[in-house]
Amino acid sequence: MVWEQRYHPLREEWIIVAAHRQNRPWTGEEVTGKDENIPDYDPDCYLCPGNIRASGVQNPDYEQTHVFDNDYGCVSFNAPQVHQEEPGVYQRKPAHGFARVVCYHPKHNLTLSELSINEIVTLAKVWQQQYRELSSHPKINHVLIFENKGELVGVSNPHPHCQIYATNFVFKFIETEARVCQQYYIKKNRILFQDIIKAEQKETSRIICENDSAIAFIPYFARYAYEVFVAPKETHLSIANLSSKELIDFAEILKRILIKFDNLWQMPFPYVMPLHQAPTDGKDYSSFHFHIEFHPPLRKPNLLKYLAGPEIGGGNFLSDTSPDEKAKELRELPDVHFSANGR
Repeated sequence: MVWEQRYHPLREEWIIVAAHRQNRPWTGEEVTGKDENIPDYDPDCYLCPGNIRASGVQNPDYEQTHVFDNDYGCVSFNAPQVHQEEPGVYQRKPAHGFARVVCYHPKHNLTLSELSINEIVTLAKVWQQQYRELSSHPKINHVLIFENKGELVGVSNPHPHCQIYATNFVFKFIETEARVCQQYYIKKNRILFQDIIKAEQKETSRIICENDSAIAFIPYFARYAYEVFVAPKETHLSIANLSSKELIDFAEILKRILIKFDNLWQMPFPYVMPLHQAPTDGKDYSSFHFHIEFHPPLRKPNLLKYLAGPEIGGGNFLSDTSPDEKAKELRELPDVHFSANGR
């Protein structure tokens, strides 16, 4: 049995590790995935090629990726102006920005794990282009690219896609990460994320896979059972700064992780996948290290990691698993998708 706290340096918080709790008796609710035969094309899908979206706009007959402005964006430059009151207990600001959707592929029934490496590279180039375009806008301070996959994280449309929020504010976790990375560099003259990579390479037990320029690992301070970081080994502020070779290496490692997730329980594995990229507000972020984080909600087949008293009420994550054991579990899985990538 292990009862210990592990510090999460990127979020300035302590994680409680009590891995023996993973096998505690459970009589609560379990979740079951739907056994569905999803078609290549769904005439009722708002994201499939040629279909009419809720806004009345028709999608083109796209053959690779497709980017469009979200019909129900959470931010907009068309938002009404907010009356600026005197600072007090309650404050408000306008939420301006761009909200976009990126369709990964025209086929409705594919997931990111089932795309070829070349298709993932094509998608990554779209992410690069979108970051460059949106970050150049004078009123955009942050570009958040993320994918929510699976009904367990609230996704109602299985068509492979992600979203982009380019906003006049910086999302809190990125704001904290950027600050602590800068403080670490000022204090130690080293890049914090580089030291995290070196620590993982020294211990090796939590590394899942790596190649010349990219690495994937479950960090020492993981909160979720299968929380994986995928990162370039060199420090870059965003995905836009990766070279062609780095982009290919990154896509290869990303695909291996996605396949291992699906192979774990022979199912499309649910997750939240944010791209952690430096803010774009013009400040110095030379110590920020771009990476992708996976936050999968399942800790066992059909069993969620429920956020309850410690997390919601107390503000500290309680981990029911050992990062070393979960990394070993993923590392030993095959690199060929259980469906044999049949399309």
